Amino acid sequence: MCAEDLNTALLQGEGRPLVAMGNGSALLVRGYVPQYQGLVGTIVTIARQEGPRHVMSFAYRSLYNGLSAGLQRQMCFASVRLGLYDTFKNIYQQLIDGNTRSGGLHIGTRVAAGITTGALAVLIAQPTDVVKVRFQAQKRTSGVKRYTSTIAAYRMIGREEGLAGLWKGTFPNMSRNAIVNVSEIVCYDIIKDMILSHNLLDDSVPCHFTSAVIAGLCTTVMASPVDVVKTRYMNSTQGEYKGAVDCAVRMLVQEGPGAFYKGFTPSFCRLVSWNIVLWITYEQMKKQLLQAKAQEDT
Repeated sequence: MCAEDLNTALLQGEGRPLVAMGNGSALLVRGYVPQYQGLVGTIVTIARQEGPRHVMSFAYRSLYNGLSAGLQRQMCFASVRLGLYDTFKNIYQQLIDGNTRSGGLHIGTRVAAGITTGALAVLIAQPTDVVKVRFQAQKRTSGVKRYTSTIAAYRMIGREEGLAGLWKGTFPNMSRNAIVNVSEIVCYDIIKDMILSHNLLDDSVPCHFTSAVIAGLCTTVMASPVDVVKTRYMNSTQGEYKGAVDCAVRMLVQEGPGAFYKGFTPSFCRLVSWNIVLWITYEQMKKQLLQAKAQEDT
């Protein structure tokens, strides 16, 4: 499931109809019917409302809307949170116990490394995430395309909102990415090591696939509430929310606890498939690079 379907589900409920009361307060309309109901319902609704006659054209124009923005985000985020994970893990291992322990899972050092690289990735690449969310959500929220391209989106946001607009939602996104990193990278790392240490599977594709699926499930459960709040807040207009905490509180009051797990199914499908592709590709590339280095050394 592509990222736009997930954002569509997460943004649903934003701007729900209210009834003004005499004392200045407001109540939610009880008869509110969500436009998108479930994963399949979301796909069918998008296809009915936007999809052209040809399936491939529909997939490109609608389901893969904002693909370039998503690729920019992933290249920036993955370079930091994956590329620096082992480095920080070794640093923390040295700082905590001086590498005196042999064996063991070293969960503390892995969690610390995951939090560090996750937060650092956001500090560096937050503008790419803001543009991705805005670019994908523009057609859902206003019906009018404000941004013709990702470059135009960077320029317009920077001109109208300044640097603060490009780094909007940095704190909730740092929280979200730290949680994702720990539940995705650390879970995969630990699960894979446990499978290998108990001789359940060899260090091959089946082991990587199994670890990736479990890591994807852990990530979805842990990150969904933060992901929903982050997406809502980053897509909001100026002054709509006082901050990420205000956004979360208003969601809880207006939509109930279930709002924090809105879009769970498409999120699960996206994260599990992402983890499978990510880790199998990563492990195969790592294997090839190590073999090439070994050949050079000999």
